[in-house]
Amino acid sequence: MKTRLYVMLAGAGLLLAAMPVRAHHAFAAEFDQTKPLKLHGTVVKWEVSNPHSWIHMDVKGDDGKTVTWMIEGGSPNNLYRLGFTKDSLPPGAEILVEGYQAKDGSTRAVGKNVTFADGRRLFLGLSALESDPNAKK
Repeated sequence: MKTRLYVMLAGAGLLLAAMPVRAHHAFAAEFDQTKPLKLHGTVVKWEVSNPHSWIHMDVKGDDGKTVTWMIEGGSPNNLYRLGFTKDSLPPGAEILVEGYQAKDGSTRAVGKNVTFADGRRLFLGLSALESDPNAKK
């Protein structure tokens, strides 16, 4: 009986080990370090969820058309430790985001930092070398 139990547990363990695991992406896999950008616009929505937060913001282009961008930020826990609060990015808030555009050229980017209308500036907490203000180059 014990042998049968061990075989069943071992089989279940092997099945679980064979299941695909959702891997965490690297900065270089999704974003282009050679495409820095500065986006000035207004917050539409701020998603504070793991593993990364997302700032949705409306940015007016050179042609006058408004485009909604998605800016990836650090984890909620990391952002809170860096000075963000749940009320930091209310809809309609005017912000400037510095970051790097997605490799696919979409209106998606990884944020380096956020500057608020009052001049406050907060780091967005991602681990890319270029986005770390204390990193040595």
